[in-house]
Amino acid sequence: MKSNNENLEQYSDEEITQKYMEAGDILSKVREEVKNRVKKGESLLEVANQVEKTIVDLGGQPAFPCNISRNDEAAHATPSIDDDSVFDDDMVKLDMGVHVDGYIADSAVTVDLSGNNDLVKASEDALYAAIDVIKSGVNTAEIGSVIEDTITGYGFKPVVNLTGHGLDRYIAHASPSIPNRHVDQGVVLNEGDIIAIEPFATDGAGKIGNGPWAEIYSVIGKKSVRLPAARKLMKELEKYRTLPFAKRWLKSSANSIDFSLLQLEKAGAIRSYPVLKEIEGGLVSQAEHSVIVTEDGCDIITK
Repeated sequence: MKSNNENLEQYSDEEITQKYMEAGDILSKVREEVKNRVKKGESLLEVANQVEKTIVDLGGQPAFPCNISRNDEAAHATPSIDDDSVFDDDMVKLDMGVHVDGYIADSAVTVDLSGNNDLVKASEDALYAAIDVIKSGVNTAEIGSVIEDTITGYGFKPVVNLTGHGLDRYIAHASPSIPNRHVDQGVVLNEGDIIAIEPFATDGAGKIGNGPWAEIYSVIGKKSVRLPAARKLMKELEKYRTLPFAKRWLKSSANSIDFSLLQLEKAGAIRSYPVLKEIEGGLVSQAEHSVIVTEDGCDIITK
C-alpha cells in the first residue's frame, strides 16, 4: 500500500491551515449539537450515526468513528451495527474527529448523567490550563505537569498511559506525544505544530487496559490473503487510507465480516483498537481540543 501522502494533491501552507480550520469549525458545530442528544434512554447507535452523518452534511468526513465511551471506558468504544444500548446514569465521553482532504480536527467532551460533575471539571480545567501554557518553545513535559497538577488538585488522578498527540494528514495520532502527567523529558513545540490536548481524569487507579472487544480498526498495509471475502474487504478498506474505521461502516456480508477481519488482522493488514477501560473500574472523564501552536500561544481550531 502506498504511503498516505503519495499521489495526493499538494497544498500551500495557507491552504493547509484553512483545511484544518474548516475541519475544526465543522467539528465544533457537531460537538455542540450532539451534546443535547445525550440523555437517559437515548440510543448510542443513533447518536453515533447522527454525528457521522452531520459531519458529512457539513462538508467534512469522519476522521475516525464517533467514540461513545461510558463510565470506566476511556476510549475506543463505538456502537456495533445492531447495538441496542441506551444512555443511563452514565459518565459519557464523546470523542469525534473530522477531516477535510485528510487534515484532521479532533475534539472530545464529557456529558455527565451520573452526578459526578467535579470529575468532569477536573479534565476540562486541565485542558484549558494546558492550553494556557502552549506556545512555540514550550516543552511538552511542562504541559504534562500542568495537566497532572490540575487534576490532582481536584483529588483525582490523570490517566497516565493515555496522551494527547500530534495531527498529520490522514494520521489521527502522530508525534509528538503530549503527556497527561509529569515526565522528566519531553519535546519542544514549534510554531505551526498541530496538536490535540487530551486530558483524562479518573477516581480509579489512573491507568487503562484493553477490554475484551473491538469495533474499530485501521489499515496497516496491503497483505496477501487467500480468502476471497477478505480480499474483497481489503479493497473496500482502501478509501480509509490509514484512518480508523468502524465495523458497522462496512458493506461486506455480515456472515463473513468477522472472519475476514480476523484473517486480515492475522496477516498484519489491519489492526484492531480494543475498548480501553480503567483498570480498577473507576469513572473516567475526558476533554479535548485541537490547536495550532503560534509564536506566543495557540489557536484552538475546535473551539
